[in-house]
Amino acid sequence: MIDKYVNGILQGDCLELFKNIPDNSVDMTFADPPFNLQKKYKSYQDNLEFQEYLNWCEKWIAEMVRVTKPTGSIFLHNIPKWLTFYASYLNKFAHFKHWISWDAPTAPMGKSLQPAHYGVLFYTKEAKGAKINELRHPHKRDRKQGYLWKDYGGKKDLLHPFGPLVSDVWTDIHRIKHNSKRDLHPCQLPLHLMDRLILLVTDENDLVLDPFSGTGTTAISAKRLGRNYIGFELDEKYVEISQQKLELVKPNYKIGTSWVSFYLKDIVTVRNSDWNNLQQYFDIPNPMRSIDFQKTKLKKNVKLPKELEFNIQPENEEIENDIKETNKALTSHPQNSESFEQVPMIVQWDERK
Repeated sequence: MIDKYVNGILQGDCLELFKNIPDNSVDMTFADPPFNLQKKYKSYQDNLEFQEYLNWCEKWIAEMVRVTKPTGSIFLHNIPKWLTFYASYLNKFAHFKHWISWDAPTAPMGKSLQPAHYGVLFYTKEAKGAKINELRHPHKRDRKQGYLWKDYGGKKDLLHPFGPLVSDVWTDIHRIKHNSKRDLHPCQLPLHLMDRLILLVTDENDLVLDPFSGTGTTAISAKRLGRNYIGFELDEKYVEISQQKLELVKPNYKIGTSWVSFYLKDIVTVRNSDWNNLQQYFDIPNPMRSIDFQKTKLKKNVKLPKELEFNIQPENEEIENDIKETNKALTSHPQNSESFEQVPMIVQWDERK
């Protein structure tokens, strides 16, 4: 039954579309829902009453848990305010693993602590037996001098050549700020954020489902990492954009036989279990202590896949007016700690994911 939906973006309401997905059939579910901050989507007004919004969220969260395999994982992305409610509900049906803090500073606002992160709730369907991989990211370095950011003292010979294990605080992935990389949607997640989540809990050919697909970022990430995908999206235009973009994507984000995440011609995430296979493609500092000022680099003969740039611009006056109305609404909305996520969206209309 599910096969006819695999590797497709389905147009419609997610609660209706979930009815087509069998129990325990998806390896990873991920949701980045509307934040209820009065953004203007083309087919959805983001302004439900407080309890109405939470009641709606509980319905699609329950569906995410239902369709996830016993070995699978559930991820929810949102601002901390809503994640506290999500967690209290999810704790009844799934098993908490981590609150991932994604560093995302904003402009100063309000009279309290300045919001500086989004959260990603990470739950598994069952308490034991879930598929979870250790990940590594490159060592942090001083941008000008190139030295290791952290002083490891006399322990530099013991450092991993590629980098440390990924923690639950992500400061190395940044929001997309340049207009040339934006799409026709009022929110956006960077592709390599999705890459990291997908590498964390899935293997090649596993199935990833996103009930708020936007313009297809989750699906694009899954496809380029050799995974299958299903996306739900309410807006017909966003489905069309997703399909146009997915036609350009190839499952080629790998070195040798190992799937990895690239960004700006650098590898930013690898699975720890793949390092034995991957290290042959790197020039590793020798002696190891010289990693303090010498980076582990890909060998010159290793070719990286070309990063695609999806730049679908407004096509008519109606969309241009939507952009202006969205920016006007955001600038006039009270800037408080509960709505910090709106500030960077003033720049331009862009893709939701």
